[in-house]
Amino acid sequence: MTRKMRGGAFVALGASITLLAGCAGSGGAATGNNTAASAGDDQVITWWHNSNTGEGKDYYDQVAADFESEHPGVKIEVSAMQHEDMLTKLKAVLQSGDAAQIPDVFMSRGGGELKNEVDAGVTRDLTDVAKDEISKISGFTGQYTVDGKVYALPYSIGLVGFWYNKDLFAQAGITDVNSAPTIDEFNGYVDKLKTAGIDPISVGAGDKWPAAHYWYYNVVRECAFDTVENAIADVDFSDPCFTKAGDDLQALVAKQPFNPGFLSTGAQAGPTSASGLLATGKVGMELAGHWEPGVTGGLTADGKVPSFLGWFAYPTFPGEAGDPKDQMGGGDAWEVSTSAPDVAVDFAKYLLSDKVQKGFAALDMGLPTNPAATGDLKNEALAQLLPVRDAGGNTQLYLDTRLGSAVGGPMNDAIAKVFAGEPGSQEILDAITKALKG
Repeated sequence: MTRKMRGGAFVALGASITLLAGCAGSGGAATGNNTAASAGDDQVITWWHNSNTGEGKDYYDQVAADFESEHPGVKIEVSAMQHEDMLTKLKAVLQSGDAAQIPDVFMSRGGGELKNEVDAGVTRDLTDVAKDEISKISGFTGQYTVDGKVYALPYSIGLVGFWYNKDLFAQAGITDVNSAPTIDEFNGYVDKLKTAGIDPISVGAGDKWPAAHYWYYNVVRECAFDTVENAIADVDFSDPCFTKAGDDLQALVAKQPFNPGFLSTGAQAGPTSASGLLATGKVGMELAGHWEPGVTGGLTADGKVPSFLGWFAYPTFPGEAGDPKDQMGGGDAWEVSTSAPDVAVDFAKYLLSDKVQKGFAALDMGLPTNPAATGDLKNEALAQLLPVRDAGGNTQLYLDTRLGSAVGGPMNDAIAKVFAGEPGSQEILDAITKALKG
């Protein structure tokens, strides 16, 4: 596999999880244990995920039931939550110091967040116990590797790009959509949609991270990959490419392409969210990741993925230093807590099995990592991401995940101010530098 994703070298962040002086020693050390919460005579595994609507939720409920039937005496307690709610709840339990509240199997985004969890001792080393599964997906484990050990099993790795409404684009006279447009072509799409009376873009700026993705992607385009890595390592963002990324963002905001009320719009919850506006045909496009078909399918009246969805890559800029093959993205993986029973590891491995990954792909819930399942995607637009993902470029992990929440929070706050019309190219860099230096 030629795809490159770097995640082994992380920034040391000052504000991390304050958990486990007592937590890791409570019977759940790195080797795991064989006890679990009791429900009668059953071993109970708690599982948290964010497929909380439609066919995706039903599928994961069935996956849990299938595992239970194959493992008598095991009970899966499933908690399906809206994405932001899940992240908030995970952060709270990981920082609480209460090992009993940490789910046994839960979603991981890798990067600095995972590094903090490893340092706190809350997550299990899966290198040896899941070596067969890791061998299948080794091209995607970089961002889930800390000090040479794999701490989470990635099940969906994809890219961020523009999901668009093919019907509304045609209505606006946009009949030839470039799968890799230049910024001039992209601005042309925006102008034609506005002329046709269609809000060009929805953005969930109320949740900040969807808005921040624009600056992250501008960095990917304007800066060489190694320039970004060196800047993070050296805490030196003086290269002009970073300022140019902010200038590009200000130029887009000045075009006023976003939905009314975008500063308070949520990301994915309900029909008035950014994803909801796309799903219900209210906007021309949205910048989102590989999860978008599944999310929009949960927000339509019939619970199905909209047939009008198309996809194209983030636009390129003239004179950019970044490789056009480079993209911004990441994925989701399964972590197992150190306090979980050993059967929880078996469940995490089961979630990477051919059977489960094929079902995951068939419902277009994301881009599977298990190569046995990549041919099972049904949505043509989603399948379009596979050759882009595997084209040989670098994939820069979402910068708030790459840097961890102690840096990502102030960075995203500064980017949000640009969306509110405040000048901010240097202010974004100042926020990152200040947070990194602690």
